[in-house]
Amino acid sequence: MNAVAKGLAAAAISVSLLGAAHAETTEINFGIISTESTQNLKTQWEPFLAAMEAQTGLKVKPFFASDYAGIIEGMRFGKVHVAWYGNKSAMEAVDRSDGEVFAQSVDVSGNPGYWSLLLAPVDSPINSLEDVLKCDASLNFGIGDPNSTSGFLVPTTFIFAKNGVDPKKCFKTVRNANHETNAMAVANNQVDVATNNTENLARIEENNPEAFKKIKVVWKSPLIPSDPLVWRKDLDQAAKDKIYTFMMSYGRLGAPDEVAKARDVLAGLKWAPFKPSSDAQLYPIRIMEITKQEFQVQADDKMAADEKAKALEELKAEKTKYEGLMAKVPQA
Repeated sequence: MNAVAKGLAAAAISVSLLGAAHAETTEINFGIISTESTQNLKTQWEPFLAAMEAQTGLKVKPFFASDYAGIIEGMRFGKVHVAWYGNKSAMEAVDRSDGEVFAQSVDVSGNPGYWSLLLAPVDSPINSLEDVLKCDASLNFGIGDPNSTSGFLVPTTFIFAKNGVDPKKCFKTVRNANHETNAMAVANNQVDVATNNTENLARIEENNPEAFKKIKVVWKSPLIPSDPLVWRKDLDQAAKDKIYTFMMSYGRLGAPDEVAKARDVLAGLKWAPFKPSSDAQLYPIRIMEITKQEFQVQADDKMAADEKAKALEELKAEKTKYEGLMAKVPQA
């Protein structure tokens, strides 16, 4: 092949690659974390995804996995393009899966966020956190998915790490499950205590009032920011523009009957119309994760004093960095 032919071949390859890099997206997989059974989630999400498909012109396919990690890994390997996460799982997606927060859910009742809960059977003698933390290995405890904010990170930080408690030593058994499964296990006396959150408990009250009557709240956490929506950074800009426009207009713009219908669909998810967001939403969650690690280091009797001091100093510096960044974020 002469030099001219080689040059033309190289140019053709370059044009082909450039075209592939800028190929417009026509289909996306929308990841939905496993807070409940897949069937329940399909019922709640299908009307929303259908509206998204109709208004964006993109084919929108739901992507379910058996746990939160499945959605995070799906995004990492390009099988999930947009996803609903909790804050902890969104942090993992941003750090590991080239994700970027672009929108935030808004509570349908006007709450600024939601709360993690500990539930117990309504007729149980357990009525407080002190009762939960008696740690005599007599209680069966249900905790959430390791990538859940309200089901795992918040209780691990504010209950166990803060009090220097190892759940495996404190309880008779510890099992991981989604919010719905944990709540139903409490209602049916299959566990003595379990994690949950205010959004999921409200859904149980609406959909399964008999089970709700069998449950009581024995602990409520500090406020957790509302859930983020995340897309892959490398999603093409045309698709991002369509998705963002849909998210910000859904339930806000259109004929009165269209707005009312959209708000009904969002209410099924316990949400009002979305608001813009960014990775800055995750700063409080990063601080919470660091705080948990600080408690764990302080409670580690196997670490040498100098090693512990160094680790705590590094964690403090990291926390100070995020506290500084959070202070610069404009308050709504």
